Amino acid sequence: MATLIPRAAGSPALPLKSRLTPLAFQLRARSGPSHRTIVSSSASPSTEPNPASLHGSQSPRRGQLSPEQKQFLDSALRVNHAGELAATLIYTAQSPPINKAYPHLRPLMKHMYDQEAGHFKYFNEVLARHRIRPTAMYPLWHAAATFLGWSTGVMGREAAMACTEAVETEIGEHYNGQVRELLKWFEEMEARGEDIGEELRQLVAKIRSIRDEELEHLDHAVENDAKEANPYELLTGVIRWGCQGAIKISERI
Repeated sequence: MATLIPRAAGSPALPLKSRLTPLAFQLRARSGPSHRTIVSSSASPSTEPNPASLHGSQSPRRGQLSPEQKQFLDSALRVNHAGELAATLIYTAQSPPINKAYPHLRPLMKHMYDQEAGHFKYFNEVLARHRIRPTAMYPLWHAAATFLGWSTGVMGREAAMACTEAVETEIGEHYNGQVRELLKWFEEMEARGEDIGEELRQLVAKIRSIRDEELEHLDHAVENDAKEANPYELLTGVIRWGCQGAIKISERI
C-alpha cells in the first residue's frame, strides 16, 4: 500500500521539507483572453463525449479493465502524483524571493500553490486507496523541483512565470492525453454494452478539473510577462524537456 506522507495539523498533505511556504493573501481577479498554446479540452466540444452520457437507461454489466488498462492507470496516477508534488515544491521555493521583490504577486502565488496542494492531496489519496506505489524517484524530483523553483525565483518575475508556462504546457498536454485515453475506453465499453462504473467517471471529471486549473496557471504566467524572460526559448525549452523526461521515468520507476 502506498504510504500517505505525514502532515502537520492544518497544513496540506505535502512532503515539503522546506520552511518556505507562500503567505496567505487574497487573489486579485484576472481578466483578458487566454494565452494558451493548448486547449483546455482533449477534443472540441462537438466531438468530446460526456462520460455521464456513455451509459444507457438500462443496467448494463460492469466493465472490467484489462491488465494493460490497469497498468496504464497505475502509471498515469503515479506520474500525476509526482507532477503535483513537484509543482508544490516549485511554488514553495519560488514564493519567498518573488513575494519579496514583487509584493503584488503574493495573491497569485498563493492561489496557484493552494490549487497544486489540492491536486497533490487528491492523487496522494488515490494512490493510497488503490495501493499504487509512488515513484521511487521521489528524492531526485524533490531536489530538482526545489532547485528549479528557487533558481527561477531569484532570476525574477519573468523567469518564474516562464517556468510556470513551460511546466503547465507539458502538464496540460499530459492530462489531455489521459482524458482522451479514458474516453476511448468508455466508448469501447459502451459498444460492448458495459457500464464503466462511477469511480472511473469521477476520475475523468477530476482530471479534467485539475487540467483546467493547470491551464489557468499557464494563462496567469503569460499575463505576467513569462515571454519576457531572458533567454525565454532556452529556459522554457530546457524545463519542458526536463518535464518530459520526468514523466517518462515516473511512468516506469
